[in-house]
Amino acid sequence: MGMQVCCANPSITDNLNRMRVLVTGATGFIGNYVVQELLKLNVQVIATSASEAKAKKKPWFKSVTYVTHDIYSMNKENLFEKFKSPNFLIHLAWGNLINFKSPDHIDKELPAHKLFLENLIANGLHDLTVIGTCLEYGMQEGCLTEDMECMPTIAYPIAKHNLRLYLETLKLKYNFSLKWIRLFYMYGDGQAEKSILPSLDRAIANREQVFNMSKGDQMRDYLSINEVSRNIVKFALQRKIYGVINCCSGKPISLRKLVTDHLNRVNKKIKLNLGYYPYSDYEPMRFWGSTNKSKTILDDHMSFNR
Repeated sequence: MGMQVCCANPSITDNLNRMRVLVTGATGFIGNYVVQELLKLNVQVIATSASEAKAKKKPWFKSVTYVTHDIYSMNKENLFEKFKSPNFLIHLAWGNLINFKSPDHIDKELPAHKLFLENLIANGLHDLTVIGTCLEYGMQEGCLTEDMECMPTIAYPIAKHNLRLYLETLKLKYNFSLKWIRLFYMYGDGQAEKSILPSLDRAIANREQVFNMSKGDQMRDYLSINEVSRNIVKFALQRKIYGVINCCSGKPISLRKLVTDHLNRVNKKIKLNLGYYPYSDYEPMRFWGSTNKSKTILDDHMSFNR
């Protein structure tokens, strides 16, 4: 999918205080950071998740309009009205991310998200940003560009890919814009405990002598969660470039270097037991994202704010 350009004003700072931005999955790892980034811009944030109790523990709770919603409820209420008629939706919600191979991604998540998003669009939503995944590219290696064919091999990216295709067909029926942000890899406070760096930190905290990992030769594309959340907000609120947008650094590093750099950063030592785990069977050995499209957006943003 190539670059799509709209002639509307690209400024994300235009009338920000009048903007209402709905964030789904607000209490998740990424959602928590995205909400905080939006609040820095003084936009009106409508945050939603399935658990108000969890939301109340977030630092942003009293600064947003919070609406509890179960995305799997499948009811027919007008969700656009329920969420205060947002100008933008940043759709981060998705379940069962601890198991990318679970059939629930296709059997449960996909139909629920189709119904949820179509309800909002049919009732008045005009600007939609959805989070995708680099795993949509499948086993292709090298620099991955947004216009490459998608060849996902497991349930999670298959479901995401099919959701995007479904939304593209809805554009033939409804007047709305779509930005599909393909996330690559990230790290930062609050990440899932089973992720590589939280696992490493836990081993250090427990004073373990050895840290088990793969050989670490696989090349990946990493950004900090702070940069990821800033990019998501910039991509979502601009009105110039639509379609698929990679969220990545464009600078691949090996997993082993990621680990050793982290150890140097926290000034800790632990023996790395390389080769303990096999390589993933659904990720290629060497891949990273093209930043040509994202750089256009970020450069425009920097130019406007000079």
